[in-house]
Amino acid sequence: MGSETVNWYDFGDLKDAALEGNYGAVIRRVRQILGMDQRQFADQCGMSQTALWRLENRGIGGYAIDPLARIATTVQLPHDLVGLAHQPTGGEDSMQRRGFLAGAVAATVPLRAEAVQQQPDPGAVEPNGLRQVTSAYRRLDATTPSRDLADVAHPHLRLIQTMTGRTTDPVQHQRMAAAASEAASFTAWLAWDMADHGSARRWYGTAITTAQSAQNELLTAYQLGSLASFDAETGHPTTALRRLDQARRQFTGPPPPLAAAWLASIEALAHAAAHDPAACDRALAAAARHTGRISHADPVAWPWIFTFDERKLSACRLACAARLPDTPRIRVTDHDLTTAVTGGHDKQRALITLTAATTHLTRDRDPEAAFTLATRALHTGLRLASGRIADQARQFRRAAGRTTGTYADEFDTLLHTAYL
Repeated sequence: MGSETVNWYDFGDLKDAALEGNYGAVIRRVRQILGMDQRQFADQCGMSQTALWRLENRGIGGYAIDPLARIATTVQLPHDLVGLAHQPTGGEDSMQRRGFLAGAVAATVPLRAEAVQQQPDPGAVEPNGLRQVTSAYRRLDATTPSRDLADVAHPHLRLIQTMTGRTTDPVQHQRMAAAASEAASFTAWLAWDMADHGSARRWYGTAITTAQSAQNELLTAYQLGSLASFDAETGHPTTALRRLDQARRQFTGPPPPLAAAWLASIEALAHAAAHDPAACDRALAAAARHTGRISHADPVAWPWIFTFDERKLSACRLACAARLPDTPRIRVTDHDLTTAVTGGHDKQRALITLTAATTHLTRDRDPEAAFTLATRALHTGLRLASGRIADQARQFRRAAGRTTGTYADEFDTLLHTAYL
């Protein structure tokens, strides 16, 4: 490709994009330097032109590791320019894997020297830096097995808790406690994905109590909502509704639209799990109403949710319909089916795809389409070693009953290997 003689560090705009975490802009600039159009470059890197276009236009945010590493290796681009510590290789032991993940996160959350100089107290930088590391781990969660992330997330949480305990300044202690709460809820999420429900509940409880000690009403409401979501999806709808009431009472005024939409969607799932279609329908209507207000509000007011939009609303409607297959109140459209399964988070997309598969069973009576979707989702679950996806796949199989056929046989063969 003619990249052997290129010194990529000579290009200042490329380094600036890397420093900002805009790795799509880095890839686009690399392609331009090599004088290639998108189709040529995509072919050389073994990816589709559409995938390359999406990558180049992603902006500052979460990126999947594999395509970045593939492109960097192909064009001999230093991996740190796309946020990777080094090229990932097969057969890493746990120590190497921890080093790779920690290096990748460090590359995505650089602390500019001038920002540190503007802080009169160097210790004040610590909470923000630690929160950025947690956020980077959350982005890696999209494409990384939870058991791999747990190798670095647990020590990260212990570090924050230790630093919080040593902090004597009251204001700084509150900020550190907030960082600890965020790290604890992410640790809980990883445990949930690994189907370790006991640990997940314990870490969500830690996240709530730590947020309360930080005296942060928004964060406390978020952590209560997160535990409510866990309760709703694991068969405890009454407890979920009680926690949602507690979450809403944290606000001294009306909650931000993003928070209101998200909490209403969890309420809808809880009512669906409790087999209350009328209440579920009302909660879905409230979620839709609040979703329509989000674009006019300040998104920073609820920073822990990446987005809540029509796609997530469709996914929530699908999940409710799957739990209430015999009610006409929850109407799922073809638009919901196609919209819900789009998005960049591999694990979430697989879970939603399994829900869509259940809808094909109950609404369309189309087992072949259902098993095709479910098989695709289960492949993702096995690749990412997700116990949560495997559990939902088993629920789908139970819902399918005695369905047989080539499409069912392939799914069953995969499911038998899902001892994660």
